[in-house]
Amino acid sequence: MTDRVTGLVKWSDHQWQCYFLEKGSVRVALVDRRQQVLQAATKSFSLFGYKATTMDQVAKIANVGKGTIYTFFTNKEQLFDEILHDVVIEMKIIADREIRRDKPFFDNLHRVLDALLEFRSEHELFIKLSQENREFGTPQAGEGLDKIENVVLEYLEREVEHAIRQGEMKPCDPKIVSVVMFRLYIVLTTELNKTHTPLDKEQIKAYFHLFLAEGLAQ
Repeated sequence: MTDRVTGLVKWSDHQWQCYFLEKGSVRVALVDRRQQVLQAATKSFSLFGYKATTMDQVAKIANVGKGTIYTFFTNKEQLFDEILHDVVIEMKIIADREIRRDKPFFDNLHRVLDALLEFRSEHELFIKLSQENREFGTPQAGEGLDKIENVVLEYLEREVEHAIRQGEMKPCDPKIVSVVMFRLYIVLTTELNKTHTPLDKEQIKAYFHLFLAEGLAQ
């Protein structure tokens, strides 16, 4: 026997199992089953919400036995947390991609908040969780949305600290300022639309700069 032998065993058109024989031991890697379960769970949570999603539904969408899900995840809560973890990572990648250190703080701020809020508004999971939290007050849906919001607030806090060190902002409490910035952006981009003609991006940027950079006093 050679030092390593790799063989592929076809399970179905989309699923296969890879056996690695190394130094007399057998390691079995279920290459894409875990990801398949995660994708199915994301679809289920996005369609039915947290409360109405069951492991049976996830298994049906994933076209696997329910036992396969429990191979990777202990319960629905752990599955949901894993999906949120993946979303958080994606949001952090988006934020980091929009940061340009050669640009002023407020330019970076607008770009990142635009990108993150657009991502949140278009992601089906966020839409369903927001609806479920609003209509039924499901605790897990609210907690999931809080985790996503905390990603934005942590980014803002970090960038405020950086702006203070660079002399672009006056000394202040980054935690308080980041919350005010986020709430103001939500008001200008979302809440205001309920009673006012929606502002375009340039108007939002102008008001944001007015309130936070210039001030209203003459």
